[in-house]
Amino acid sequence: MNDAMISSVVDEVVRTIAGKSLANHNPSRIVRVGISNRHGHLTKEHVEILFGPGRKLTPMRALLQPDQFATNETVSIATRKGVFHNVRLIGPERKYTQFEISRTDAFTLGMNPPIRQSGELDDTPGCVVMGQAGSVVIGRGVIIAGRHLHCHTTEGAALGLKDRSIIRARIAGPRGGIMENLLVRVGDIHTLEAHLDTDEGNAFGLKSGDEMELLLR
Repeated sequence: MNDAMISSVVDEVVRTIAGKSLANHNPSRIVRVGISNRHGHLTKEHVEILFGPGRKLTPMRALLQPDQFATNETVSIATRKGVFHNVRLIGPERKYTQFEISRTDAFTLGMNPPIRQSGELDDTPGCVVMGQAGSVVIGRGVIIAGRHLHCHTTEGAALGLKDRSIIRARIAGPRGGIMENLLVRVGDIHTLEAHLDTDEGNAFGLKSGDEMELLLR
């Protein structure tokens, strides 16, 4: 084979590879599980109230979801009936302040927050948030986060999943079972990972890094 033929073959291979989207591949239906402990998201304004003027959230550890990180900063959250100290925050700053707790946490705080997806804050209870430099009272923003599956656009296309789809999943092991009502969140800012809270993880005997199987038709 002469140089011209080799060059032609290489060009064709490169064009073929470049033209293939991830959607043409078949990603596994076995997905990683992330167990979310109680945590919060803060607006820029609230970060400065709680930690001081000009302060920003600083990364302690990168999370699997792109551009998100667990912060070095923590806060205390309190109601008339209870308090949690050292509540980890997730950065970067957001357009809304929100705290995600489990049902067990809610008993300690003496509140009954609804199960909601992130950002769905209408008719939710609030709390007092205390930081190193100050405190703020939020009138709403405490939720029990609904279980969900993060899924990149190309992964969603390959698996036949659409944003806001509701699917099922199978968990193996001695406390395993079928999980219903797993909301799919598809977008370019997501990476394939299922998020559950600590109560759900304990019920199914799961810890972060374990896996579940998506049950897709």
